Amino acid sequence: MFDDAISRRTLLGAGASLAVGGGILRLRDRQTKLLPTTAIAPPYVVVETRDGKVRGGQCRGALAFKGIAYAGSVSGPNRFKPAPPTAPWSGVRDCLSLGTPSLQSPKTIYGEHEPHPGEDCLVLNVWTPAADGHRRPVLFYNHGGGFMTGSAGSMGQDGGQLAANHDVVVVASNHRLGLAGYLTLEEIGGAEYAGCANNGMTDIVAALRWVHQNIAAFGGDPHNVTVFGESGGGAKTCALMAMPSAVGLFHKAGIMSGPMITVANPEEAHAVSRAVLTELQVSPSDLRPLSDVPPERLLEVQSADSVRKAGGFGPYLDRHVISQHPFSPSPAAFVKHIPVLVGNNRDEATFFFWQEPSVFKMDEARLVARLESQMGKERASRELEVFRRERPEASSVELYIAIETAGMWGDNITIAERKATQHGSPVYMYRFDYESNYPIKGTDWTLRAGHATEILAKFENADLPGLMGSKPDRFEAAKNFGEVWASFARTGHPHAPGVKTWPAYDLTTRETGIVDVTCRIEGDPHRAEREYLKSLPQSS
Repeated sequence: MFDDAISRRTLLGAGASLAVGGGILRLRDRQTKLLPTTAIAPPYVVVETRDGKVRGGQCRGALAFKGIAYAGSVSGPNRFKPAPPTAPWSGVRDCLSLGTPSLQSPKTIYGEHEPHPGEDCLVLNVWTPAADGHRRPVLFYNHGGGFMTGSAGSMGQDGGQLAANHDVVVVASNHRLGLAGYLTLEEIGGAEYAGCANNGMTDIVAALRWVHQNIAAFGGDPHNVTVFGESGGGAKTCALMAMPSAVGLFHKAGIMSGPMITVANPEEAHAVSRAVLTELQVSPSDLRPLSDVPPERLLEVQSADSVRKAGGFGPYLDRHVISQHPFSPSPAAFVKHIPVLVGNNRDEATFFFWQEPSVFKMDEARLVARLESQMGKERASRELEVFRRERPEASSVELYIAIETAGMWGDNITIAERKATQHGSPVYMYRFDYESNYPIKGTDWTLRAGHATEILAKFENADLPGLMGSKPDRFEAAKNFGEVWASFARTGHPHAPGVKTWPAYDLTTRETGIVDVTCRIEGDPHRAEREYLKSLPQSS
């Protein structure tokens, strides 16, 4: 239900949870004199927030404060309700290690010494060059993993080097996911649950509000905040652009490999809620037992067949928290002034098939048969004709990866077009082309520029092992992509090293920034494929 809104394939969900950690298995020191881990070390620094003092320290070239509470408890009687504010504290709280991730399997989080997932997860991390009162651009990151998995603690997403290299402040939050974040009881629970919609998204707004109130003490500018995210984090960024409560809390938006044009409708969300209550044997007329259900049981119910058949968990159109679809029929008027940078990786689909080795051994006959089974004979023939004409040297596997990637690319183009025709702040389009040599087991293929291979790059963490691979030139590609995001956060206009000017996207030239070891601007890349995709029936 929710995943289908991302593209024509399921691009968020179980597979995308792997992207959260960038495939990092362990940390080791590679071609760097920085700390070989993401641990916080002395000398320590104390910063005073509105709620109390917090202690952080040195981490990968910057100051880091991890596990700062930005809201109160959302367990027990507060379960499935908007987060309450934090309670002020006296003394100094140590923020030297990661906080609790949202309720999920421990196998889908990738932080160093990350705690076991749980319900009381509303914490965030801050990386800053110095807590010195300067007003630096703030990059607020929404982690990937769909709306079901992941955390702000993933090692590949450590913000220390991005902060240090570009004199910016980086923030990332944990927020409720899955059933904990998106079970809606408004229709069922009466006055007690009025306004209890899209709690996973209102958590993110609460974290942005914390940034607005406190980030100046960490050397950041509360009036220059860029929200950006990858995969599910890109979709969360889209949802924020349809939330009136987020107005004024961010000033630029970045959507990476996670376009979400529409959210689910209320009927779907309510059907899922009814299935959950049936599975828990809780009567709609008395919801009090919900407070006592063990968290482990909630996790089981989230995966129950009856619940999965009813739909999924993620943002839905409740008309007050999320007031409209993010980009259908057009962006909300209240984000007209927000510059947007949107794009994806050139070979997104390699990631989604890396556990299906047969895909990477496909010959012509199997390519045709597979496409015909997916889309019918007539459309498969037409699609192959267009893509072969655009890519005359491509192998059968390369054609399939391009076709399967095109759904996400097409949705990104739709977002760019609709933002451009709003005639407000500009929208910019990028494509990440760096070819990872990370091997796909059982094949002679690598991930190339697959989904999530850019995570280490945008945080300039190419020294860490992961999906970006091990080629020496990865450091140059990472430096370039970090510059793209830092410059966009600073000015609202992206800059790529070696590129004199990066024009805004429009419906005439459709200029796109190609990010790699060497960057360039390309006008209307793969035009025939784009025009073909546009000729297909539009789902939103």
